[in-house]
Amino acid sequence: MAAHIEVSAGAGPELVVLEGDRVTLGKHPDNDVVVGGDPTVSRVHAVLDRYPGGWSVTDLGSRNGTWVNGERIVQSHLLDHGDQLLVGRTRIVYRNAELVGWSATDAAERPPDLTRREYDVLIALCRPLARDDVFSEPSPVRAIAEELVVTEAAVKHHLVRLYDKFGIHQGDERRRVSLANEAVRRGAITLASLREDPGRT
Repeated sequence: MAAHIEVSAGAGPELVVLEGDRVTLGKHPDNDVVVGGDPTVSRVHAVLDRYPGGWSVTDLGSRNGTWVNGERIVQSHLLDHGDQLLVGRTRIVYRNAELVGWSATDAAERPPDLTRREYDVLIALCRPLARDDVFSEPSPVRAIAEELVVTEAAVKHHLVRLYDKFGIHQGDERRRVSLANEAVRRGAITLASLREDPGRT
């Protein structure tokens, strides 16, 4: 069966096949998936987008947030078969049999292998995204260097490697923003990891 979601609201789970490239969820009747019986769901709550490696979910500034496997998402999040979403109080399970035993051809949508220091730089870069301010920018190089107690040159060296691993091209004028978005979207970091004590190593 094609990728689909199971929406558990009211009498029982409803199976919705994911078609096209974008599927909106919310309580407004114009949504592709209408969750009308849950007062904690926003009018246009979240959106599912199709990518070559599957589907992602993005919260659209909803009042109560969108959660994946118990963690509130702050950017687009690529979904795996069996992931459990919480939209308001409504439980949604994502199913995609093609992702069971995924092959190397899906690797472009999965997080790359990172060294411990690259992971630390990525966490420091993305930490502002865990704040409530929707428009938070990723940390500048100086702030990353101060958090990790390293030189700015060392941070820039690791960022160059991260740009390469995540496919962020040299011509991108907002490479730090693109890198942060890709890291969250591809699941390289989580909201919980961003909220950890920055003094930890």
